[in-house]
Amino acid sequence: MSTAAKIFIDGQFRAAEEAHPVIEAATGEALGDGASSTEAEIDAAVAAAAAALPAWQSASPDHRATMLNAFAAALDQRARGTDELVTRENGMPMSLSRGANGRFPAALVRYYAQLITDTPIEEIRPSMIGHTVVRREAVGVVAAIVPWNYPQALAAFKLAPALAAGCTVVLKAAPETALDALVFAEAAAEAGLPPGVLNVVPGGAAAGAYLVAHPGVDKVTFTGSTAAGRAIGEVCGRLLRPVTLELGGKSAAIILDDADLDATMKGLRTASFVNNGQTCHLSSRILAPRSRYEEVLAALVDMVDGLKVGDPLDTSTDIGPLVSDRQRDRVLGYIESGKNSSAKLVAGGSVPADQQRGWFVSPTVFADVDNTDRIAQEEIFGPVLAVIPYDGDDEAVALANDSEFGLAGTVWSTDDERATEVARAVRTGTIGINDYQLDFRAPFGGVKASGIGRELGPEGLDAFFSLKSIYRVGPAET
Repeated sequence: MSTAAKIFIDGQFRAAEEAHPVIEAATGEALGDGASSTEAEIDAAVAAAAAALPAWQSASPDHRATMLNAFAAALDQRARGTDELVTRENGMPMSLSRGANGRFPAALVRYYAQLITDTPIEEIRPSMIGHTVVRREAVGVVAAIVPWNYPQALAAFKLAPALAAGCTVVLKAAPETALDALVFAEAAAEAGLPPGVLNVVPGGAAAGAYLVAHPGVDKVTFTGSTAAGRAIGEVCGRLLRPVTLELGGKSAAIILDDADLDATMKGLRTASFVNNGQTCHLSSRILAPRSRYEEVLAALVDMVDGLKVGDPLDTSTDIGPLVSDRQRDRVLGYIESGKNSSAKLVAGGSVPADQQRGWFVSPTVFADVDNTDRIAQEEIFGPVLAVIPYDGDDEAVALANDSEFGLAGTVWSTDDERATEVARAVRTGTIGINDYQLDFRAPFGGVKASGIGRELGPEGLDAFFSLKSIYRVGPAET
């Protein structure tokens, strides 16, 4: 047992029974030991969450909001160290990590702290026999399973609304980012969250599977791959257990024939390459009008050639390393698939020659891609774009919809109304016009193989309520 590896159960840090090394993405060197939580440790975490549930769910919304605001303040105090830690763990450029892993989690916790005080727990509806009291109740013990690509932000997607609703949580962090997950535990302890309200048990796929099927869990919320989401959905379906699944994507950037290419390329730097391509909502299929295809392609290559690849701790870096050697090799495998297809490699396609350590892949562009190719249909989760020609808006929409995924997308045009009409025709959960930025006041999630349910906004809070109808005869009391 490694004394460095820790878990957080029932308000206390414990030495983990099993550990594994957490590796720095840019160097390939060990950062420290992370916990590989055992079944016994998960049992203890679920039991602690169940024991804490009655008091936490019965606390007033105002009280929970006060506790959550203290939690947010404690997260804020750790933000500057947390952002660097995540960058070292997963390679996220520091310019992104400062917001996504530093400032965002506390801001989201504060949003839900306010929202819970503005949300009526009960409402009265007139009925044929008198009236009905419709009551919102916490769904119970929540298993929150988060990936390594945005570990702090995506954990906050789940923790903030669940805790606000009165649920207690067992957070299962990914092994690649096991160290930063403990920041939530430190902040919870400092803020005085009651023991058992939040428990943190990092671990791999086996730990996640055990937690999903645990008889003490009332709801599962998961962000990760579609393959893992299907497995989780099958278990939750059999158990009749509510589940929220935020899964993969292969989203299209539809560049209309009137687009301003300078502005479009500026936007695609983030919409298509944010977090080194390790983002589920990336616009990784570029649909270009045939009338401007060569012009679009040349602009893309120029944009990609201008991206700075290097040390993710340098705030001028655009593309850092991928999270692991396994992920790098997976992405390189897709690049080889593209090279062996009818597509044409026009940028990148290899490991950068000047990056001898870490898990780097050059930003890569394939031209003349057929929408049926693997690199156009499968989620690569790396800095790889497939450029596909089209004729007319209707074909662009048809190509965008010709995917098993439906998480995100973008439309680029100088005519917002035209772009919005195109966006309405794309079958997806979210889509941006001339940009793509999540709004935490609006629902986020996908359709088709991109998931079930929504996070963020009031809808993200609703996901952690169970509704009860109390039918009463006679007039409602005023």
